[in-house]
Amino acid sequence: MTTETVEPTLPRYAQSSLDALATSVLASLGVPGEANPLRLAPAGRVCLLLVDGLGWELLRANQAAAQFMSELAATGTPLTAGFPATTATSLGTLGTGRPPGQHGMLGYQVIVPGRGTLLNALRWDRAIDPQAWQPGSTTFERAVRAGVKVARISASQLQTSGLSTAALRGGEFVGADTIGALVSRAAAVLAAEPPVLAMVYYGHLDSTGHVLGCTSDAWRYELAHVDKLAEQLAEALPRGSVLHVTADHGMVDVPPGERIDADAVPGLRDGVGLLGGEPRARHVYCRAGAAGDVLATWRTLLGGRAWVVSREQAVADGWFGPVDDRCAARIGDVIAAPSGSWAIVATKAEPHESALIGMHGSLTPADQLVPLLTLSAG
Repeated sequence: MTTETVEPTLPRYAQSSLDALATSVLASLGVPGEANPLRLAPAGRVCLLLVDGLGWELLRANQAAAQFMSELAATGTPLTAGFPATTATSLGTLGTGRPPGQHGMLGYQVIVPGRGTLLNALRWDRAIDPQAWQPGSTTFERAVRAGVKVARISASQLQTSGLSTAALRGGEFVGADTIGALVSRAAAVLAAEPPVLAMVYYGHLDSTGHVLGCTSDAWRYELAHVDKLAEQLAEALPRGSVLHVTADHGMVDVPPGERIDADAVPGLRDGVGLLGGEPRARHVYCRAGAAGDVLATWRTLLGGRAWVVSREQAVADGWFGPVDDRCAARIGDVIAAPSGSWAIVATKAEPHESALIGMHGSLTPADQLVPLLTLSAG
């Protein structure tokens, strides 16, 4: 097989990625010591709408279903999500203002060093203390310390999740289980005396894309609901407020013929102790002394269908940003990021994840690029 000819879309950490958005929002609210690489204007009240799975390329390809956000996109800009382009990692990046290599939320499934098991960041493991896993300050904690009223508004079930505690702790949690409740509770928070930061999280676009595909009619109908959510939030803004709309990652539909099954292709499990990550962003943890052979085998078998690199190369090339020593061992010995619309599934070990239609995580523009849409209420 030929090697890949397309270059990966590398995250632009601290410049125009989700970490840059987090610090720039804090800077716009007057929080001292926060960088503002996006040059956001000062604001007394900020509403940050985070739409799970709203890729920049998907928004641009579906303008008829999202007319309000598409109008904002005319003056908006794409950001990079970070690697892996997946919810756990991106929430860590946005929730701390630091790249993955520093906050340590390095994927959907990563190794717990010293235990030889995988931590699923969405389901969590009660034996792992979320605050010990990610001990650094969060965006919201720093805002609260600076006197900003902070509220995180999302589905009630997310309040006590390990991921929320690790990546998003700080401020008040406000449960809201419908679109109407998201808008009304965000409006109530934003009515407080400034400075105020309200983050609204909506997850159903992502789940629709996973199960039914991001090119499905169902996904476009769901996008229309997201568009109405954004429009109603904009209408509810008090004077002097700013609405920013962004996302944690994009998505691609993976055809049946572009699924490489690590549980069926001879050689892909040789020398592998644990297969982590997800189908479009694999952490491959190797048995002692096998990393070199696994790297060579994966490169040969995957060919141009994935960017396959060693941990050392991924770190040197900036896939995770600067990497703290405490986080380095969580990275796979080998990293595989499928190009195009390919995916590396594991039908025996991961039957649910392997059956999904829409997937994300890699270094393609479809995975990486997310919107930054801004509207100010005069």
